[in-house]
Amino acid sequence: LVPETLKGMDEDDVFQETAEQLRKHGQKRLTLAERKKRRRALDGLGVPSFRAFLAQHGVAVDRKPASILQLNIGLYCNQACNHCHVESSPRRTEAMSLATADRCLHLLDASPSVTTVDITGGAPELNPHFRYLVAAARARGLEVIDRCNLTVLLEPGQEDLVGFLSSHGVRVVASLPCYTQDNVNSQRGRGVFQRSIEGLQRLNAAGYGKELPLDLVYNPGGAFLPPAQAQLEEDYRRRLMEEFGITFTSLFTLTNMPIKRFADDLYRRGQLQEYMQLLVDNFNPAACEGLMCRDTVSVGWDGKIYDCDFNQQLALDIGAGLEDASSPSTSSGGGRSVFDVDSLDELQSVGIALDTHCFGCTAGSGSSCQGATV
Repeated sequence: LVPETLKGMDEDDVFQETAEQLRKHGQKRLTLAERKKRRRALDGLGVPSFRAFLAQHGVAVDRKPASILQLNIGLYCNQACNHCHVESSPRRTEAMSLATADRCLHLLDASPSVTTVDITGGAPELNPHFRYLVAAARARGLEVIDRCNLTVLLEPGQEDLVGFLSSHGVRVVASLPCYTQDNVNSQRGRGVFQRSIEGLQRLNAAGYGKELPLDLVYNPGGAFLPPAQAQLEEDYRRRLMEEFGITFTSLFTLTNMPIKRFADDLYRRGQLQEYMQLLVDNFNPAACEGLMCRDTVSVGWDGKIYDCDFNQQLALDIGAGLEDASSPSTSSGGGRSVFDVDSLDELQSVGIALDTHCFGCTAGSGSSCQGATV
């Protein structure tokens, strides 16, 4: 899929404009500008910081013992989806090293509260140390999640990937934002839908969606909240079985976070303030109990530690705590890497870094890497 993805990027004016801005200003400056836009949108609505908003509603977001260690092991991907908060593509070269992977395994040994290793990217399977990490984590008796884009299963050199995943009992969480071709291809690129269906059929043939867990992930195709997860799961189950004979375990619905590519698109369309209003208006205090930042530790490809994958992409360091959109997110000096701690237990007393994008996880039925939170 890589040649087709690269061609699509070259023909896409938005991708070209973003690449030029990145070359001209750098990632840190662009991220700061993005945060300022969100803050201005909320100022226009008269909405305070997310932390102050929580206090107004009598809600606290405290850290629990870590049960999930999420590893983003690289930004290289065979796709370049227009909603991707990681901004992955075939042109990204960042990848977790073997030394950093080994340090993560050391932390697992020293952190008995962790039961799950959640591996993501990019397309994590294309990192040369992916299989090593999977095998090592499974040998420790831990659940391993592979966040799979499905098309990677058809990439050259990955012909045995399905067999590897099934033989190690890996739980596959697969992106499929719709059950129709037009909607998927509009979000994820030309030819992605048919390849995704073939990937699902290969997984089914190996026992996934039956005796092995196969979860699908839906995200909206625009500036609106996901529908009720249970009802949408029924629709997915019926359509995928009737049209393609595909079975799966569960469906997760995720809210599009107002960051990175999706935020840029909202701003270009003049919809950023409207979308932030939607998130604020649908704030659900009950969704805060299941926020993933409470029991998940997120590690970037370079070993830096964050509260969640979204904070990671915004370089909002663990322990930063500030919501000052006029200052770099690292201004508080709260940054840590896997080489700075000997156990994830050391993070238990560190406050969770919150910012304006957090309204995305608390709207409606809530949103996390495991789907709706209520």
